[in-house]
Amino acid sequence: MNRVFKALSDPTRREVLHLLRSGPKTAGELAAHFSVSRPTMSAHFAVLREAELVGVERSGKQLIYHLRLSVLEDALMGFADSFGLGTAATPAARATATHVPSGREVTP
Repeated sequence: MNRVFKALSDPTRREVLHLLRSGPKTAGELAAHFSVSRPTMSAHFAVLREAELVGVERSGKQLIYHLRLSVLEDALMGFADSFGLGTAATPAARATATHVPSGREVTP
């Protein structure tokens, strides 16, 4: 989880993730959106790969990156759970929970 939050701490890496929301892109396509050197972008890509927030495939000489949302979702849920903010604790979940005679809450 720490690797995910380290990766998300940088605005450039967050923007890369935002760009990948519309679909896979080559490293060159992503780098074209930033005014930093290719080695700097390569370092950002490495942090995102380490955190498993992006996947990468090679097509010839090109690296094609794609978003891996499940890792981000898992990290956010783990973070929320560490503060007792799991599904049952959210206001929306409490509003939809129904009480049964035993006193237990059951979410429909």
